[in-house]
Amino acid sequence: MTPTFPTSRLRSLAAVLALALASCLASSLAFSLASCGKGAKKPSAPLAVPVLAAAVETRDVPLDASAVGRVDPFATVAVRSRVGGPIVRVTFREGQDVRQDELLFEIDRKPFEVALHVSLANLERDRARAREADENAKRYEELVKKDYVTKEQASQTMSNAEALRAIVKADEGDVANARLNLSYCSITAPTPGRTGSLLVNVGNLVKPNDDKPLVVINQVEPVFVTFAVPEGSLADVKKRFASGRLTVLATPNGAGAVASTGELTFIDNAVDTTTGTINLKATFPNRDHALWPGQFANVSLRLANETGALVVPTEAVQTGQAGTFVYVIGADDTVAVRAVAVRRTYRQWSVLEKGVAVGERVVTDGQLRLAPGAKVAIKKAG
Repeated sequence: MTPTFPTSRLRSLAAVLALALASCLASSLAFSLASCGKGAKKPSAPLAVPVLAAAVETRDVPLDASAVGRVDPFATVAVRSRVGGPIVRVTFREGQDVRQDELLFEIDRKPFEVALHVSLANLERDRARAREADENAKRYEELVKKDYVTKEQASQTMSNAEALRAIVKADEGDVANARLNLSYCSITAPTPGRTGSLLVNVGNLVKPNDDKPLVVINQVEPVFVTFAVPEGSLADVKKRFASGRLTVLATPNGAGAVASTGELTFIDNAVDTTTGTINLKATFPNRDHALWPGQFANVSLRLANETGALVVPTEAVQTGQAGTFVYVIGADDTVAVRAVAVRRTYRQWSVLEKGVAVGERVVTDGQLRLAPGAKVAIKKAG
């Protein structure tokens, strides 16, 4: 026989079970919420952008006119022979520095020594004839006074004496010419400088005043540097050139090149109408041979010095749609965009008209990651 339970007891048991289940669910939910609350993190502040910075300052900035120039020798001489003959001696090496009047070549002297001896012999012979004619002329002058000879005979004797004296003068000219030709057998340097390639050797037969030179000498101490500036700078250049010395710096192309200092010495007499430029020339002592003929150099003509110019490093200046600007770092290390007007640049500096004040900090590297109001961390202050 199956046992039976009263209906009221079954209802009471179901209520107890429902209350227990609700309590368990509430406890589990509370534990889960507590667990989630312990693992949550607060949102972090944005990271600062690392940048390089420099301070706005004032400097004395030179006012220069820049150009590309060409180095020219102070003098170029093509050495040629003034007499003909074989070369018997060369006394220098290619590329050697030579002094003025230093012996370079010797041409065979024997034919010219013989010609000189012949001229001297002719001179002595004609001098003897001239002395005899002078004595005859004096004797006939006395005889004509005594009417021992006619005047025509005396006149003819005097004419012979004068003709022989003229022949003696011609002989003296021949002797001088022979001595000059003999001296031309020794070819010397007409100017100091550096010799180029040797174009003849011992044994070569040279002609007088041949088109082909024996060697070319370039004078490299001093040298000229020729360059051109825009015609807009001409008035300023002329004014300052007339008032005093204008310094010119020339730096040859190439790594490690050092600037040489010279002086402006020439302003061309006309502006080139095709280019709108004026040619200038500066002289450099070039004792260290830093400048070489035919070489190109970066030229800077110093016109004046601008004192107290407002400058920032050129890498701080950025270009946008509205013009040039810089990122200025505030006291709280946040950046702001500031429009600036660049008047000119000199080396690594940009000279500004306005936009910033002395002492303010500007970003020189890292601008690509910046926006107005961004926080920055300065890695290095210029």
